[in-house]
Amino acid sequence: MGADFAVDSLHRIGSGKLAFKGTVGKAKPRLSEGELYNYAVKALGRHMRSEAELRRLIRERAEFGESGEAAVSAVVAKLKEQHYLDDQNYAETYARLRQENEKLGARRVRRDLAQKGLKAELIEETVEARYGETNEEGLARQHLERKRIRKPENEREIARVVRRLVAAGFSTGVIYKILRQWDVPEERLAGIESAGEESFIDEGEA
Repeated sequence: MGADFAVDSLHRIGSGKLAFKGTVGKAKPRLSEGELYNYAVKALGRHMRSEAELRRLIRERAEFGESGEAAVSAVVAKLKEQHYLDDQNYAETYARLRQENEKLGARRVRRDLAQKGLKAELIEETVEARYGETNEEGLARQHLERKRIRKPENEREIARVVRRLVAAGFSTGVIYKILRQWDVPEERLAGIESAGEESFIDEGEA
């Protein structure tokens, strides 16, 4: 039965090689400017996107060549004019939700906004406005509480707390302070301050 199933599951192509049926899907149809606009509006209706994210998305469905690029630019311009697409509003909303709901630090939000294609100047203005007077240590403790992470009892748990807080965007200085207040022995804190504040380790927990 296994051999028959294998034969039935394969079909021959002109080169004589074998390929699984159904592994190659049909290419999605390219959209006109009007269709591209409707597609973009629906995408924005599902969730907010930055201008760069939306451009990447709709470019995949636009016509090839200059005509497609022109259509993408026209759609983006129209959406911005209608205030459906606004990077400043996007950045402010994103930073607020990440701080209030997920208790993430400024470094994490700054990195995420950069990955979404926002301009550096806008990112700095947004992060400063949102985090400028925030108590970073207090926010870090809220993050740990949200994740139900308690005082570490051994080396492995200490390492997990450090990874968690670095991934969440908190400085190594704040991490060191929290661990010291947890009475973690000094010898176990060696190397934390040089752990690399710009290193974000994401294990799917953040």
